[in-house]
Amino acid sequence: MKQKKISHGFFNRNGGKSNGIYKSLNCGIGSNDNKNKVKKNLKIVKDRIDKKAKNIFLIHQVHSNKFVYINKDIKSYKKRIKADAIITDQTKLPIAILTADCVPVLLYDKKKNMIAAIHAGWKGALKGIINKVVSFMLKNGCKKNQIIAAIGPCINQKSYNVREDFQKKFIKKDKKYKFFFIKKKNTIFFNLPYFVKSQLKSNKITNIDTINVDTFDKKNNFFSARRSLRSKHDDYGRNISIIMIN
Repeated sequence: MKQKKISHGFFNRNGGKSNGIYKSLNCGIGSNDNKNKVKKNLKIVKDRIDKKAKNIFLIHQVHSNKFVYINKDIKSYKKRIKADAIITDQTKLPIAILTADCVPVLLYDKKKNMIAAIHAGWKGALKGIINKVVSFMLKNGCKKNQIIAAIGPCINQKSYNVREDFQKKFIKKDKKYKFFFIKKKNTIFFNLPYFVKSQLKSNKITNIDTINVDTFDKKNNFFSARRSLRSKHDDYGRNISIIMIN
């Protein structure tokens, strides 16, 4: 997604101040990491995007289909809002979401100059977070053929084994969703990024960049909730995905 009017990035765990299981660019303000180190990490990210930008706007992510639209002074948002997507048309306001295997989605309408950052875990995606954000953007003057989407690093199908009851939740919603699962040696694997991409396509968004990087794979150097769980860690760091209108 190379565009002159915006700055954006999908950051991995490199280049921060945190230590231990959070090493090093942990941006998870909800994690048990040292809060000052997380703040320093967020400043590092902000400065990489634009040193003159406002502070990064983050939400309290709850695996929902709720979003927040920012069209006025950021100072009016005192508390962190419980939501899983942010939409704005404000300049120099970086909006970001945090992930550790879930799918980060960034949207940009180049004519309307509106951006969105979406945290799409399986729950939010199944509840229709993508549909809600795109629908709002279209109602507010964006056009399907003007919206560019970028799907960032997330857990890939080969790393995402699930139980049968998980699969049933999807098929109960729509029988066609069986397409996003494969079975190998009695193990079911779910394709979360492809499911998210299909949601964008069903909204007639066709200009989609996909960064096909598996966060679970240690060599890619991203935080992964699932990998941390396997390693018996009691917490994990968060990757940040960020976008701003210049």
